Amino acid sequence: MPGDTLTFVGHATVLVELDGTRLLTDPVLRPAIGHIRRISRPPPAGLSADAILISHAHYDHLDIKSLKALPEGPPIVAPPGIARYVRRRTRHETIDAVEGERVRIGTIDVLVTPATHDDRRTPVGQPLGAVGYIAEGRERVYFAGDTDLFDGMSELADGRLDVALLPVWGWGPKVGEGHMDPERAAQAAALLRPRVAVPIHWGTLASPRVWWRDDPGMPAREFERLVGEHAPAVRVRILAPGQSLPLPA
Repeated sequence: MPGDTLTFVGHATVLVELDGTRLLTDPVLRPAIGHIRRISRPPPAGLSADAILISHAHYDHLDIKSLKALPEGPPIVAPPGIARYVRRRTRHETIDAVEGERVRIGTIDVLVTPATHDDRRTPVGQPLGAVGYIAEGRERVYFAGDTDLFDGMSELADGRLDVALLPVWGWGPKVGEGHMDPERAAQAAALLRPRVAVPIHWGTLASPRVWWRDDPGMPAREFERLVGEHAPAVRVRILAPGQSLPLPA
C-alpha cells in the first residue's frame, strides 16, 4: 500500500504505518525522564496511531505522561499486568497482550512474541510482563522492545520477516542483563533472518556524562558492522531519530 513507512521517533518509539494501519511503540515523547535527557531532535507534534504497543514497564518504555498526552481513542496493547496499571492511571482503553496470541488492529494482525527482560516497574516491584510484537500485513515487522537473545528466537518469524526493529544499546554507559548490545543484536539478526534490520534504542536518551554522548550514533554503526560479519544477507538501515523508511524496505 502506498505510503507505508517506519518512522524512528527515538529510543524504542517507532511509528509503523502498515496497510493503512498506524502503530506506535513504547512512546516516550518528553524531553526528560528523571535524570535521563533527550539528546536528539524532539518527536514530531501531533503523533497519532490506531493502537499503541507497550513492550514492558520500565520508565524509558512505559511513560504515563507521554500516554496521557496522546489521543485517548486508540487502545493500548500491553501485557495484562501493564494493561491494569495503565487503566488505573489513564483513560485509555487497553487490550491484553498474551504471548502467542494475535490482536486485530485495523487492517492487520499483531502477534505477541516472547521477550527475555526484567518485567518489573521498579527493582522491588511486581512482575508486569515483557513481550515483543510482529505486525503482520503485506510486510511483517518485528518490534523487539527490550530483550536478550532467547531460545526459539530463530523460529519466531519462520524465515518470513521483512523488517526487524532491534535494540542495540540504551541510555547509560553500558547495557545490563536482559538487553542486547551491538554484538548480541547482530546475533539476533542472524537468528531472525529479516530482509532489513533497523537498530533502535540508541542515540536518543542519555544519562549525565555518558562516555558516548559526543558520538551517539556509535552503537548503530557498530551494529551495522557486526551484522556484516554475523548475517551478511541482512541489510541494515540506520535511521536517525525522526527519519523514515518507506515500505517495502
